Amino acid sequence: MTRNKRGIMLLLMLLFAAGTYAQRVAHMRINEVLVINEDNFVDDYGKRNGWIELYNNSAGTVNIGGCYLTDDPNNPRKYPIPKGDVLTKIPPGQHVLFWADDLASRGTFHVNFKLDPDRENYIALYDADGKTLVDEIIIPAGQKPDVSYGRKVDGNEDWTVLAKVTPSTNNLTLDTNEKIENFQVNDSLGIGMTITAMAVVFIGLILLYLAFKLVGRTAIKMTTRRAQQAGVENIPARGHTEDGAILAAIAAALYEVTEDVHDIESTVLTIHKVTRRYSPWSSKIYSMREQLKK
Repeated sequence: MTRNKRGIMLLLMLLFAAGTYAQRVAHMRINEVLVINEDNFVDDYGKRNGWIELYNNSAGTVNIGGCYLTDDPNNPRKYPIPKGDVLTKIPPGQHVLFWADDLASRGTFHVNFKLDPDRENYIALYDADGKTLVDEIIIPAGQKPDVSYGRKVDGNEDWTVLAKVTPSTNNLTLDTNEKIENFQVNDSLGIGMTITAMAVVFIGLILLYLAFKLVGRTAIKMTTRRAQQAGVENIPARGHTEDGAILAAIAAALYEVTEDVHDIESTVLTIHKVTRRYSPWSSKIYSMREQLKK
């Protein structure tokens, strides 16, 4: 790549970055202003003064360091916002508060002018060139103490006297729960909620019962199929009981299996029923005494 091409690419990248920065700064908005602060929010020094809230209405983080705030349309560079402060990087949809206390020596967010409660107050935000107007507003005279003037919805155009002062947060906040209010109106005794809760519980129990029953049947079928594949026939039905002799034989065989006596087919147990009822051990001839020969 030649030197000229590199220079052109670098210039394009710088222009793109500058355009992106300018576009993001252009989305900053003066969002809310409190002129008279008698019993409201205090600053980091514990003092009460008027304040100006800015809002980032863009989808990216905006660094307002180097921009200007002013209360004088003839002096757009009245308060230069310091550069290098990490707190001047405003995330998307977030706010930043500047104190109008005429004490700029107290930090980045303390401007060098105050708001006048006896007249209209002009407030403007300028870009870093000191010429490009980003946003401006005229606060009407006659503001009441501890009542702010701001946008109805953050970043929108409509301004109004806000019923609730919301520094560094959304101007429109929900203090009530619509669902709870509907229940209070339509089901004040809670009968409907109780029935609904009980129905949910019983339906859950029924579903659990059906699920366990299905799992049990499936397990029985799988066990039967595996036994048939292993060559076991005449599997007793569920609930069928065998006599004590068979159970004893099964127990003994299982014990032998666990002791590793069988060399092959240690896991298969076959029991053949003896059809012969006669046993020589029960014959009478073995219970009679032989007479002595004279």
